[in-house]
Amino acid sequence: MLQPIRNIAILAHVDAGKTTLSERILFEAGEVRRPGKVEEGLATMDYLPEEKDRGITIESGVAHFEWKNTWFNFIDTPGHVDFGAEVDTALTAVEGAVLVVSAASGVETQTVAAFRKLREAGVRTILFVNKLDNPDYSLDETLINIEEVLGVRPVLMTLPEYSGGKMTGVLDVLSRSRLVHSASGEEVVDDSWPQAGEVSGSTAKLDKHYAEAVEFASNFDDEVLGLALEGKAVPPKMLLRALKDLAKSADYALCYAGSAMDGFGVRSLVTALSFFLPDAPEFAEGELGQVIRLRHFKGVGEISLFRSHADMERKEWPAGFEFSRLKANLLQPVDEIRSGDIYAMRSPFETELGQIIYSDGSVTLRLSPDAGGDGAADPADAARPSIRDRYQPLLQTRIECLGSEDYLHVEKSLNTLSRMDPSFRVQKDDGGFWYLHTVGEVQLDVLLARLKREFGCEVRAGAPEVRWQERLCHAVGPVENTFQLGPHKISIKLSATPLEGDAHDIRLSAEFLEAAPREILAGVRSALLESTEVGVLGKGALVGVRFEVHEFTWTEGALPPMIKKACADAVVKLIKPADVQLYEPIMELSLECPVNFAGLVTGDIQSRDGKVKEIGGDGRTHFLKADVPLRNIFGYATGVRSISKGTALYSMKLLGYRPA
Repeated sequence: MLQPIRNIAILAHVDAGKTTLSERILFEAGEVRRPGKVEEGLATMDYLPEEKDRGITIESGVAHFEWKNTWFNFIDTPGHVDFGAEVDTALTAVEGAVLVVSAASGVETQTVAAFRKLREAGVRTILFVNKLDNPDYSLDETLINIEEVLGVRPVLMTLPEYSGGKMTGVLDVLSRSRLVHSASGEEVVDDSWPQAGEVSGSTAKLDKHYAEAVEFASNFDDEVLGLALEGKAVPPKMLLRALKDLAKSADYALCYAGSAMDGFGVRSLVTALSFFLPDAPEFAEGELGQVIRLRHFKGVGEISLFRSHADMERKEWPAGFEFSRLKANLLQPVDEIRSGDIYAMRSPFETELGQIIYSDGSVTLRLSPDAGGDGAADPADAARPSIRDRYQPLLQTRIECLGSEDYLHVEKSLNTLSRMDPSFRVQKDDGGFWYLHTVGEVQLDVLLARLKREFGCEVRAGAPEVRWQERLCHAVGPVENTFQLGPHKISIKLSATPLEGDAHDIRLSAEFLEAAPREILAGVRSALLESTEVGVLGKGALVGVRFEVHEFTWTEGALPPMIKKACADAVVKLIKPADVQLYEPIMELSLECPVNFAGLVTGDIQSRDGKVKEIGGDGRTHFLKADVPLRNIFGYATGVRSISKGTALYSMKLLGYRPA
């Protein structure tokens, strides 16, 4: 019988200890000789130089390990808001996840965002409360915080033990055992605990939480409920069965507690991953698999992260395909692939995110929002935006080549990077330069560094500017525009009206729809949508607009660039600068710092035209939320670090846009 496969992701807010936990899991599974430390730049799964320098995860790292006869594909996702698209694409390849909550900070903004992503993606989730090596951090308060903010009842399955102010072990509720460190640092069951006849505070706590687990699980298992009502003991195997059903519920979450840094609670967590998370699903016959991520390695080129949909030996692979295990940035060739497993793939052609590859080597894009298709496999998904549409670029940065001979190489490299990251966009300018549209400053810095290191591109980058929104103030048009090149001629009659929200709508006349071939219709739609990305004032995208094409004529043989030129010129004639209003992005800043820096930090935010809307704290830590214009918060990391002497932690998210 083949091993069951678990595909899991690990998510958290920045600095919750997610990558440290990943390292500990690999250590417990025997995949690494010692867990790498993030602060030393030695984390196994953070292999990019930018990850080592910044101490954050940027690309979703993949590791594989075996535990209790179960094969795991383990994806460590970024916690930084600039790389949220990495999380989204990782979730298309997994059925289960670990959400890390720091006992030092509780449920934070990115914790909530990650939990929401998991719920929307239907990914079964187990919680891990981290950083309990510090006895000053309260497990009980964190559990209450989880229930209040995330809206689920945490069912505690491990609890920490302390001696002399240090964590010395954890109690495992399901197995009713105590786990301590062996001489080599691994977690092992303490066979001497408890001593014969011993009744201690630890055993009493264990009994209490076992009884709570039985109470919660009885809602999902009639046999457990019957024994509980009769006051009889519920054996661990029966409780395990009931907890498997509880784990599927949206109202409860199994919760493990410990310390990733000190390596406590990790063994119980990994065992839970094999017990409570689902196997990889079955796939349609004839499918080889699906592209779930794109990567580029210097000296290797582009590879695809690929989830196999078939069991197949090397001799059966389509011509030109190669599969490997990917460990960080190392490729280890394999001789067979298994359905549900994740590999690195080299193919004879350029692949796309979401692409389905069939056993004969043919391809198609799965029509789902996440694949960026034109429709949806499930009609209920039709209203959900694609991954690319979920991320609003907030910055635009002009870059140009140092030498004209590098133009084509830079353009190709930029296109490759934009295919790899759905939240990053490139806008080509006819003047021979490009605008990079990014979610934030960190993403921009990383992209420029990778452009040079991985692709060998030397470019000159301007200062990043806020990417505003442009909105049409009133209906305009119609106007007519004609473009002729040699014997070919294109004419268009166009008008535009404002819409509520940020969506675009393109209405084509019935005559045009009936007469035009599909490629002409697609060309017109594409050209008009592309013109909205450029905007009218050059400050950002034109949003919330409906274009109506009243007439469109063309000569046979007209080329796509002619359609693009005719439509773009028509938009320029149609919408003048006086017809649009600028809206600026407003960020919600969440910050905490020691109370002695509260006045300085608050004053700095107010000097940036920020409006403080929430203040709290516990006497030691000061917390606030404020709305701040993005244009006034460039370089905030350096400023707040200086003011607070490096003690402040903050996160930002887009709140919305307001008229300038």
